[in-house]
Amino acid sequence: MEEESSEMEIDSRIFALSALASLLTVISLVLVFMVSDPNYSITGFADSKSEFSLPTVELQRIIPSTPDHIKAISGGSKVLLHTNRSRNSTGAVIRKWKRLSREEELARARASIRMAVLGRNVSAETARFEKESDLSAVQVYRNPRAFSRSYDEMEKRFKVYVYMEGDIPIVHRGPCKDIYAIEGRFISEMEHGFRRFRTSDPRRAHVFFMPFSATWMVRYLYTPLSYNHSPLRQFVSDYVRVISTKYPFWNRTQGADHFMLACHDWGPSASRGSSLLYNNSIRVLCNANTSEGFKPQKDVSLPEIALYGGNISPKLLHPPPPNASRPRLSFFAGGLHGPIRPLLLQQWKGRDPDMQVYEYLPKDSDYYTYMLNSKYCLCPSGYEVASPRIVEAIYAECVPVILSEHYVLPFSDVLQWEAFSIQVETSEIPRLKEILMAVPEEKYRRLQEGLRAVRKHFMLNQHAQRFDVLHMILHSIWLRRINRRLP
Repeated sequence: MEEESSEMEIDSRIFALSALASLLTVISLVLVFMVSDPNYSITGFADSKSEFSLPTVELQRIIPSTPDHIKAISGGSKVLLHTNRSRNSTGAVIRKWKRLSREEELARARASIRMAVLGRNVSAETARFEKESDLSAVQVYRNPRAFSRSYDEMEKRFKVYVYMEGDIPIVHRGPCKDIYAIEGRFISEMEHGFRRFRTSDPRRAHVFFMPFSATWMVRYLYTPLSYNHSPLRQFVSDYVRVISTKYPFWNRTQGADHFMLACHDWGPSASRGSSLLYNNSIRVLCNANTSEGFKPQKDVSLPEIALYGGNISPKLLHPPPPNASRPRLSFFAGGLHGPIRPLLLQQWKGRDPDMQVYEYLPKDSDYYTYMLNSKYCLCPSGYEVASPRIVEAIYAECVPVILSEHYVLPFSDVLQWEAFSIQVETSEIPRLKEILMAVPEEKYRRLQEGLRAVRKHFMLNQHAQRFDVLHMILHSIWLRRINRRLP
């Protein structure tokens, strides 16, 4: 009888523990569903303050999702599927486990970000990020907690599969010098670095990278002066056909979890080689022009960084201290490219000593020295919207004055560009000096502080470092993917 009573007592304890575990699981599910409200989205659109600035994607207070319900499951990297209660020699409860699916991982990330935004479960990393960023002084982030937690979740979860198909040099390589250097540097980092993010198992991947170079397509496939982009489009079409025939991943989502990256002006044109790539895939482009089909909900604006000789100029690596004198009000030097620069040169070239505007710099003058000695650096678009002057101005801590139309600025889903730059409508170019002179000294100092705060996000390091430009590009891709509910 004692033995039978003992067995009954053990059974009762096992049942009670099982019931408690089930209750906790249900409570966890309810809590995650509560914080994963499907009416919220990680990316949204802010109204523009000027006519030329189209809406930009924000990392806002409210966290993601698509209209589909988020099927988040509470727990760690694995989830309890079900429990088989059976007594072995020790009377233990046997549990079966299964890894989270890709979509469940993303749902969990969305829920985690939302909790951070609401001030719940703020991690030590998030608190440290807020402290180090001195956010009380410079509000350069749209939502620092959302960004910090999103970045943490990216580092913890995000996996990228790089297709091995294609031959060098057009695939698996790209330019690492001069104006399109960011294209080659990202491809190289994705192929040989980013060990945390790259996976050799496509079943684990959240996104798939097609590592072809638009710049090398132009070099090797384009007939000079023909203005015929067909060979570029044909190459893209052939590449998509190869991977969609060989693997099931493209057809599973119609390319929605795939991405390409191109800094050459003709990258958007090349992407038209596949209508699914153009309309569904994430296109990471320097030429982020909404009037030419760039869609900030799914596409990523790529910073254009000129590396003459393959390195950032040493002069830009160590800008003057904050209290250093900058005797020139503004500076620009550049050729007559596109519709905006002729307006700028016609109005200001050689007209005013405060407005140092040149088509060609005087002999023996140094471009970067002018930047370092100027309070404002004028950054007009050329034939395409992007300009390496914007990043160079950030390096020089010379406040960028952005003169552009239909340009979605890089990382504008995370960064508040108004905290470290000035945007001026092209129709206001005749009033440019008046606008700059009207900026109070206190505001100018805040803009400079903002530049110092965001500078690390635009640095192109030989080996990628946390929060640098290569990681920020990857984070922008992560944001686009986390907001798309796919099969």
